[in-house]
Amino acid sequence: MNHLVIIAMLIASAISSQLKNHQDIVVNISNIDNDKGKIMIGLYASEGTWLGNPEKGFIGKIEEGVSTATFANITPGVYAVSIFHDENDNNELDMNFMGIPKEDNGCSNNASGFFGPPKWKDAKFELKDKTEIINIKL
Repeated sequence: MNHLVIIAMLIASAISSQLKNHQDIVVNISNIDNDKGKIMIGLYASEGTWLGNPEKGFIGKIEEGVSTATFANITPGVYAVSIFHDENDNNELDMNFMGIPKEDNGCSNNASGFFGPPKWKDAKFELKDKTEIINIKL
């Protein structure tokens, strides 16, 4: 019986120490034109997946022109966040005939693109030993 208690304590200690090495990323979005639809938020972990395949996704509610999302227990590393206001609830960033987004969008560091989407190097940030707060203004 004592062996079971010791094993349980060791497992609990290992899980606790692993969670201590993980942090949260809080994404605050402001200046949203209206409360229609939703905010689609993607957390990317590499340049190779940037704006294509997010590590994690979140659908945010809009209330009075703002939205907040928290990605919990994220391993320290380099990340970037991309968001868009899915005003018509079709789960896509709508584009016009020239490929320019028709719906508001943004990225971490408020990075913006010049004749194309924002670059990974402009949007990336490093998650270290504390909660990272990302403020994106549309």
